[in-house]
Amino acid sequence: MIIYFIIGILVLILDIVTKHWASAALMGTSGIPVIDGFFHLTYVENSGVAFGMLQDKRIIFVTMSLLILFVLAMYFYKAKKRDVWLKLGTALIFAGSIGNLIERVKNGFVVDFLDFRVINFPVFNIADMAVCIGAAALVIHFLTSDTESKDKLNEKKE
Repeated sequence: MIIYFIIGILVLILDIVTKHWASAALMGTSGIPVIDGFFHLTYVENSGVAFGMLQDKRIIFVTMSLLILFVLAMYFYKAKKRDVWLKLGTALIFAGSIGNLIERVKNGFVVDFLDFRVINFPVFNIADMAVCIGAAALVIHFLTSDTESKDKLNEKKE
């Protein structure tokens, strides 16, 4: 269990450090092409949620973030099966949510800087990646938990 806590802390630290670096190195520039036309490091201040939606609604985002963290913590606490997907997903969502929450409370916006231009994808950050990967892990958890529950029910019927 401690390994997932460590993973969450490391992701949170990586998120904070990279946002700080992006603010210092990229602000006021047109960005740094890592692979020209494909992947750039570009400073963006995002006052909305994922991918810039719902701009300037900070109080809503802070409240929603806290509510989601609370619900996720309660589910984790009550879950009978705490498989690797649940633990990993929870750790990543917590780390990403807290990383963006810190930025949103401190600055009123979140610093995004990972810019995949080849697919015209919105600019994002480490916290966003953690939340998305964590959500995917939770989907796997829910899918496999349902399968195991159904298997147990079928065994009892036979």
